[in-house]
Amino acid sequence: MAASGKDREKIEKRVSYLGPEGSYSSLAARQFFTGEEISGLPCKSFYEALQMLREGNADYAVLPVENTLQGAVTQSLDLMYESEGICAVQEYVLRIDHRLIAKEGTRLCDVRRVFSHEQAIMQCGKFLARELPQAEIIYTESTAQSLQRIEKAGDAGIVGSHICEPGFSFIGGSIADEPKNFTHFLLATKGKIPVSSEKIYFAATCPHEPGALLKVLQILAVYDLNMTKIESRPIKNSPGEYCFFIEFKGNIADKNVSSALERLGEYTKNYKLLGCY
Repeated sequence: MAASGKDREKIEKRVSYLGPEGSYSSLAARQFFTGEEISGLPCKSFYEALQMLREGNADYAVLPVENTLQGAVTQSLDLMYESEGICAVQEYVLRIDHRLIAKEGTRLCDVRRVFSHEQAIMQCGKFLARELPQAEIIYTESTAQSLQRIEKAGDAGIVGSHICEPGFSFIGGSIADEPKNFTHFLLATKGKIPVSSEKIYFAATCPHEPGALLKVLQILAVYDLNMTKIESRPIKNSPGEYCFFIEFKGNIADKNVSSALERLGEYTKNYKLLGCY
């Protein structure tokens, strides 16, 4: 019996993310669709993952936007700001547990090259400086990909504790600079804004004048909206100008939220709604 249109829609959710399988982004993708069947689309970069969504080759894209150790994932923020018609509709906070992996029998003192994604390298900076000052650091497209680069006994990679392959083993335990390490992921889609939400995420550039940012924040205060996050990014090709990424608690269906968003559009140079989740 052929599947109904509704069944096909349920099964054929195409989700792009930074791959390969086993990356933290792939874990987040599964968490967004727990209990559902998805078609995973591993990509080589955040840009490619979002490009697949923009071009209609994916229904959703998974993007990390913040880590508790390293702060904002700036490339993801820039990509979301530059992409028209893209809106985040869900959030998920994933526990990150970095481990040093190498071929079985490799000792810590044997390691001469360490492979991993730039974010993982930075999040384990203290361990690398203390334990492996002699090692060459080589960036890979993702943490999971670092496993593919291990060729000899002197090679090691930084991967998630969920990675397990025959012939490899972890050297020691968790190696992140802090034990409580979490990454905030957003699930983005194209052309859809939820009818209700718990949080709103937007980006705005302010006029270059005294008190411009204060006016934006005062709008949130006037409408009794609790800001949960704010960060800034420099505007490309405009030295001295910044884009502010702001998240606050609010239901997109509430009148005071819609009124606040209208006011924000009036008091900013460039305003963009990034997410309702």
